[in-house]
Amino acid sequence: MPIVAHSALPTFTALRERGQEVLTLDRAIHQDIRELHIGLLNMMPDAALRVTERQFMRLIGNCNQIAQFFVYPFSVPGLGRSDEAKAYIDQYYTTFDVLRKDGLDALIITGANVTNPSLVDEPLWEPLKDVMSWARESVPSVLCSCLATHALLKHFHGIDRVRLPRKRWGVYSHRIDNPDHPLLRDINTRFDVPHSRFNAITADHFHETGHTVLAESPEGGVHLAVSADQFRVIYFQGHPEYDTNSLLKEYVREVRRYLTGESDEPPPYPEHYFPPEVADLADRHIGEARSAIAAGREPPPFPEEEVLPHLDNTWGDTGKAFFNNWLGLVYRLTHLDRHELFMDGVDPENPLNLNL
Repeated sequence: MPIVAHSALPTFTALRERGQEVLTLDRAIHQDIRELHIGLLNMMPDAALRVTERQFMRLIGNCNQIAQFFVYPFSVPGLGRSDEAKAYIDQYYTTFDVLRKDGLDALIITGANVTNPSLVDEPLWEPLKDVMSWARESVPSVLCSCLATHALLKHFHGIDRVRLPRKRWGVYSHRIDNPDHPLLRDINTRFDVPHSRFNAITADHFHETGHTVLAESPEGGVHLAVSADQFRVIYFQGHPEYDTNSLLKEYVREVRRYLTGESDEPPPYPEHYFPPEVADLADRHIGEARSAIAAGREPPPFPEEEVLPHLDNTWGDTGKAFFNNWLGLVYRLTHLDRHELFMDGVDPENPLNLNL
């Protein structure tokens, strides 16, 4: 069932314009269908705030579960927002206090850009701790993305993420470690996921603390892991929510930093993402831009529209399948009574059907 436009959040309109079904609140309240209420703690920087919001809401809205999805974006203090972003959040986002009072069926916590070597020194750390501690006790299932994974493992398990020798940046092939896990139903045994990070939680870290690794990559590291109970906390280090051009947008920003002197070297290409013709276009652009700057002229814009047709999205279907599995489990375990679970072919004593 579709997502419900329960507020004036502009993302609902954006999703409709992209062809996704979004129910009006009037239509939703006249349907005898159970609801799932999902929080989205959006900690991404201003430039990515609305894009990240749309990406996760698109994945939720594409699920084929018999439920209506109410999604509540919110944020936390300590993120250094611009006045424009603060105004947007004040107008369209709910607050943690409201969600803590009303409750949630599931929670997604996004990544964030941080500058301190230690997460505990970040201004967002204390308010994020409050959300994580509440969610652990009160939310049936929490999905952590990228930095949120690192933060939760630090807070509850004392694990310090490891600084990588260089940025892990690109699209990497992963293999499933546990194909019978219900979160991996109908997902290929090998699939791609984009990564973009400087730090990592290793497979040893997950295993040492009783977690289960579900998918990892020789190059990209662990992408997907779950808590010891197999469901309450889900950890992403990759970004299945990314658009086809998300890494391209990031590359363009890095090229701009190089051309303005903020970095000394041109950025590397995101691995396994640029085909040869795109690499040639990127090199040509940097050469033309440097020549223009040397001649005192405005450099040309990066040819994104010329590049985009050459890029492939090899991760989107897997992301949709995973979210469908996850929210299906949330629905079954939070909205069906013991009899309904039995009639649905689920053992109420072991609803995940796992040998734990």
